[in-house]
Amino acid sequence: MKLTGRQKAAYGIGAIGKDMVYALSASYVMYYYQDIMGLSASFVGFILMIARVFDAVNDPFMGILVAKTQTKWGRFRPWLFSGTVLNAFVLYALFKAPSLAGTGLMVYFSVVYILWGMTYTMMDIPYWSMIPAVTDTPQDRENLSVVGRTCAGVGNALITVFTVKAVAMLGASSERAGFGKLALIVAVLFILTEVITCLSVKEQRMEKMQTNTIPEMFRALFANDQAMVTVMTIILINCALYLTSNLIIYFFKYDLGGASWQDSYTLFNMVGGASQILGMMVLYPLLRRKFGNTDIFKMCLRLAITGYALILLVCLTGFASNVILLCLCGLCVFLANGMMTVLTTVFLSSSVDYGELKTGHREESVIFSMQTFVVKAASGVAVFMTGIGLDLIGLTGSNATDGIIEAQSASTILGLRLLMTILPVLGLLCAYAVFTKKFTLTDEKVQEISTALREKAANDVH
Repeated sequence: MKLTGRQKAAYGIGAIGKDMVYALSASYVMYYYQDIMGLSASFVGFILMIARVFDAVNDPFMGILVAKTQTKWGRFRPWLFSGTVLNAFVLYALFKAPSLAGTGLMVYFSVVYILWGMTYTMMDIPYWSMIPAVTDTPQDRENLSVVGRTCAGVGNALITVFTVKAVAMLGASSERAGFGKLALIVAVLFILTEVITCLSVKEQRMEKMQTNTIPEMFRALFANDQAMVTVMTIILINCALYLTSNLIIYFFKYDLGGASWQDSYTLFNMVGGASQILGMMVLYPLLRRKFGNTDIFKMCLRLAITGYALILLVCLTGFASNVILLCLCGLCVFLANGMMTVLTTVFLSSSVDYGELKTGHREESVIFSMQTFVVKAASGVAVFMTGIGLDLIGLTGSNATDGIIEAQSASTILGLRLLMTILPVLGLLCAYAVFTKKFTLTDEKVQEISTALREKAANDVH
């Protein structure tokens, strides 16, 4: 059944809401609890790593639970709705920390953040798992992946572009109060957007799972080598990008500094957000006319590596204060990231068909639960490295009420510049090596698999 424009729009609206939530947590939880609340950066990073270890167990089992769900509302929508409501409440609690200090604040942050990860998983796995369930044609899946990832980019961009200015406006002179009010607004919008998705997007197929036990499902998952390659590539890319997103606010606040650092930070993120959307909606379709998805993906990795190298060059040659030049260098990274987010989702969708043909089992929820886990795992690894790095270079937070930004030493600034460029480049180089050597699902191969599955289904009917 062909997807309607209304269904695609509703699916995209859901992506906007859920990625606003994710971007707020992934990009600002370190800053909120270290720079504003005064916790050690290493402690915050350590807790985020612990939460990711917990997710390592929770996410795949959540995928299995979703896959085995059978209700009159479908397999995915009950989890999407309930997970959204719970996660919205926890998000507000995460950025509305009570007046605690020391051990009390540490315990509060640890508990609430782990709850945030659990509840986000409840809604994120069914959201992405719907792609191969609502349509069975590769082209429709690719189109829906583009819509979802493009709109997710919009949600991410809204947060990265407007958060610092919104916090300043909502909280007056208190960043702490501003984050609490912003989190409440985002939580409400989150619920509204996912309700629209739940009401409009329904899976067309309600096949029963062919595997009966958890060990069987995991064997089918790990037998899917292409899903595993895609997962590994996602981990490496997202580690690189989340390192940047966690460190860039410190760069603008303490390196560029000045009274207008918030304006410069907003401008950089505005260019970044627009570039990601441009990459998804304009550049990717243009390249797609002439190149295969695997070739485009390799181009994106090379482009991102070039962008990071140029940013480091600008900083080391004394032009770090030139925001326009930084934006132009960042353009390479953001354009590439926009296209890669679409492509990794396309690759995972293709790996579902590949796994079905290879093993006889269709494990979309289990495979897409791995996407949720690895994105969060990458975020956890990145923020842990951020916390350790900030403490190693000696950056001290400005958790003061007078708004004064504490000056940092020259060695601290140099360390900050190296952290946000060299480490991401290393991650992207590893991703390029893994993908180039191991990924085999070219456009031709995907079409062959799709044809084989249709023939198999036709034979099973007869």
